[in-house]
Amino acid sequence: MKKYIAYAIASGLLLTAGWPSYGFPLLLFIGFVPLMLAEHQITQRAEYKKKGRKIFGLSYLAFFIWNAAVIWWLHYAKETDANGELQNSWMAYFIPVVANALFMSIVFQLYHFVKTKAGNLYGLVFLPAIWMSFDKLTLNWEFTWPWFNLGNGFAKFYEWVQWYEYTGTFGGTLWIWVVNIIVFYYLTAYINKKENKYLNKLGIYAGLLIAVPIGISYIIYANYEEKGKALDVLVLQPDLDPYNEKYMKDGLQIYDELKQLALKNIQPKTQFVVAPETAVPGSSALIFDHLYDDLIVQDIQQWTKSKKDLHFVTGASVMRIYPMESLATETASVMKDGITWYDAYNSALQLSGNDSIQIYHKSKLVPGVEIFPYRNYLIPIIGEFMLNFGGTTKTLGIQPHRSVFKNKANTAAVAPVICYESIYGEYTTEYVREGANVLFTMTNDSWWGSTDGHRQLLLYGNLRAIENRRAIVRSANSGISAFVNQRGDIMKSLPYGEQGALNGTVLMNSELTFYTKYGDVLARIALLVMGIILAYTLAQKLLYKQVKKKSIK
Repeated sequence: MKKYIAYAIASGLLLTAGWPSYGFPLLLFIGFVPLMLAEHQITQRAEYKKKGRKIFGLSYLAFFIWNAAVIWWLHYAKETDANGELQNSWMAYFIPVVANALFMSIVFQLYHFVKTKAGNLYGLVFLPAIWMSFDKLTLNWEFTWPWFNLGNGFAKFYEWVQWYEYTGTFGGTLWIWVVNIIVFYYLTAYINKKENKYLNKLGIYAGLLIAVPIGISYIIYANYEEKGKALDVLVLQPDLDPYNEKYMKDGLQIYDELKQLALKNIQPKTQFVVAPETAVPGSSALIFDHLYDDLIVQDIQQWTKSKKDLHFVTGASVMRIYPMESLATETASVMKDGITWYDAYNSALQLSGNDSIQIYHKSKLVPGVEIFPYRNYLIPIIGEFMLNFGGTTKTLGIQPHRSVFKNKANTAAVAPVICYESIYGEYTTEYVREGANVLFTMTNDSWWGSTDGHRQLLLYGNLRAIENRRAIVRSANSGISAFVNQRGDIMKSLPYGEQGALNGTVLMNSELTFYTKYGDVLARIALLVMGIILAYTLAQKLLYKQVKKKSIK
């Protein structure tokens, strides 16, 4: 078993070494091969008992290494200890690592089941189908955590995947699996028969499967011309410590500093000023039904009106009050008085002196931080457990459909993408189908300090530019704020940990890509293939049991 443990460790390390932001994605094309070899060889060895358990343990080891090494930075999230002091939250790190490795291992175990019961061919077709289905699940269920969607692995080498405008990230997932399967197939053939022709075929087929899509992508990249009218934007990066500053300073003071940063850097041609996620109003919240009466909102409207055709887009904490429980939504919570109910929102606002206020509520929420899934069922079981590691037992309010910010002064139709939402490909297409011709991303990545977390989120989010051929204007609390063109190039940026502002120009494209129109087609096909093969396998198993019973009789 030592050899197979080494195989599992090798897979974990290869997948880690291929992952952004520092990895080299060529390694992803062989990352699963050692684990697949371990599964195959254990299955073939008659002396091994409880093979399924052994394979599950090996896959869990591989995926645990991958998860633990890639999201190491999660433990930099702070929680309050028994003395009321902030400390690193190891629970915020271990729970996602343990859980996600478990889900991945279950997926691999299903592959082993199908391969064993239906045959190698069905198993090898089933493997990418079940993994893509798993990736799709991670994008859509309440415990959503799509950090490891395989197509994200090319985020730093975006020149390789310009065809994401047709396939989205699932094209990258399928690409990785096809190459891994080809390498596994011919390597297994060589191990069994010791004939060099199999190594030659491995090199030729794998080489072509890697080189051709990259070549096509570079051709697309070199020939793509950005489309649309120019839009001049000022991005703000206030650099507020989220633990010791952002929610402790007076909200008016925070706003005044943000305002001065804007006024100092606005140029005559500036059409939009963009501030990060929850930039206003500090530790309090804007009241949804009284936005026009809020002092901060009124001041923004006043100084934007003094500038010709200027609009201010910002993240904000918003609260909606319900005077009685009968009016409250499913996500509402009750205040300490036991009577008044409210919804808290992580929102984006567009404000100006000439247009009405436009608002969007973040709807892809971070599990354990902004959403407590199945809370009605889980709270009676685990109580305040989530609070003990800096999480929540509440759920923020959301909205069912995307909002697009439009205005009277220019043709800009802004998609207000808030932080975590930038990871979701098909979700973002909903903005674009609603008319968005530019993406404004507002985020606060400061919770984990200067670690790999903010770099990964930036790179993942930039893939939305390729999928939709929409420029991205990114405002981050502490960085990295940036301007990204329609090819995914970072044109300008502000480094992490630096307070400042950045002026830039992007083009507003109104054309729809294939991916924008049709979304995750490959994932839907994968779900169908997975269902058919799984049904066939179960039917075969049932038929075998019936035949066996008859033979005994």
